Amino acid sequence: MKPASQPSTLGYFKWAFITTAAGLALGAWLGWTTTGTLGGMATVFFICTVLAVLEISLSFDNAIVNANKLKEMTPVWQHRFLTWGIVIAVFGMRIVFPLLIVVIAANIGPIDALVLAASRPEEYARIMNEAHLPIAAFGGTFLMMVGLKFFFDHEKDIHWIASLERGMSRFATIKGVEIAFVLMLILVFSSFLHGEEATTFVYCSIYGLLTFLAVEVVGGILDAQQQTMSAAAKGGLGAFIYLEVLDASFSFDGVIGAFALTQNLFVIAIGLGIGAMYVRSMTIMLVEKGTLAEYRYLEHGAFYAILILSVIMYCQTLVHIPEVITGLGGAALIGISLWSSIRHNRREDAGHREQTHAGA
Repeated sequence: MKPASQPSTLGYFKWAFITTAAGLALGAWLGWTTTGTLGGMATVFFICTVLAVLEISLSFDNAIVNANKLKEMTPVWQHRFLTWGIVIAVFGMRIVFPLLIVVIAANIGPIDALVLAASRPEEYARIMNEAHLPIAAFGGTFLMMVGLKFFFDHEKDIHWIASLERGMSRFATIKGVEIAFVLMLILVFSSFLHGEEATTFVYCSIYGLLTFLAVEVVGGILDAQQQTMSAAAKGGLGAFIYLEVLDASFSFDGVIGAFALTQNLFVIAIGLGIGAMYVRSMTIMLVEKGTLAEYRYLEHGAFYAILILSVIMYCQTLVHIPEVITGLGGAALIGISLWSSIRHNRREDAGHREQTHAGA
């Protein structure tokens, strides 16, 4: 996926900028048509902007993990994920997914759910908020397994927080240690819930765990059979499925949290859709510019952010945690890991220069 001449950093975000302009214009128009006032138009415009920034801040780690997986995929499947995948991410998770929740929770048809979102947004938001516990349990479990898999790897030889990561790497020789850890946390958090809520949390967490294991199994089978697969499918379908489920898990928190700012499904779709385009642009830039290889601890920061996000999603089943804290926490960890990577590179360069001078 390396072009003959790479665009500048800003060049990678061309389509994201175009989407931002179109989305904000659409948001302003929506505000004007629904309220008929300049104040209402400005309010909707502002909410779309805040939602886009929130989605971007929550998705730094998503882009890094996507890039980490994409570099292992064939160019054909890279292209498919960055085209079809973004369509699924924007329209599937930001529009269809919230509608599907209401369809299941309220036992109504998709058209009725869409009408409900347009005509009775407060009722729509109430149903979405009531569905937060099972969503948080499922998504938190899946993301926790993603994060733990990165650190519980006995072949992992680059460590950022060395004492902690070396210990996890050693324990990785024990089969199923990360699954046991997640099951223990499920039992701990479920003990703070009562009755039907505790049962729902346990069941949805188990479904999240099984989904992660199923995706891993499917990916393993596809990799084992790649010699008999067509050239276009080699080394890609399993990773594609993994990335789609991963993106869905990242999206859960942002979609639910967006209802704290507005109950209008269409405003939410505009704001989060803009943010999703920046995630796509960041992913492409990370893959083509080789940023993950250049900054050795950047992946570590992303996976620590994923682990923290998974724990926060668990905690949100007990108490409300503002999405701003989630976004800023993840961005801060990635920033610190980037700073640590730059310091490491400087030390390496200084060491090479000293060796050069000594040899001379």
